[in-house]
Amino acid sequence: MLEAFIFATVLFGFFGIILKQNLMMKIISMDVMSTGVIAYYVMIASRQGLFTPILGETNPGAYADPVPQSVILTAIVIGLSIQSLMLVGVMKLSRDNPTLESSAIEKDNTP
Repeated sequence: MLEAFIFATVLFGFFGIILKQNLMMKIISMDVMSTGVIAYYVMIASRQGLFTPILGETNPGAYADPVPQSVILTAIVIGLSIQSLMLVGVMKLSRDNPTLESSAIEKDNTP
């Protein structure tokens, strides 16, 4: 059931990127899709167990793999930086254009 919700989140973000014309909505849709992919990766990494691999009184086979967790932290930081760069680009576009609709921007800037 959780996999279906995560897959739906990825699909909502994907269709938002394709179908929305507003650049801000495209950025938000990309963030939703990225969140779904990260959630799916975390779910896959936690199938073996939910405990952190710290020595203690837990069963040695019930650990979550720490490598995907570190990759996900890196993906979150990179996603945040890409999103901030896209927002700066949209801010610069909004200074020159009265609208953020991609079709209107393409029509105005086509030679």
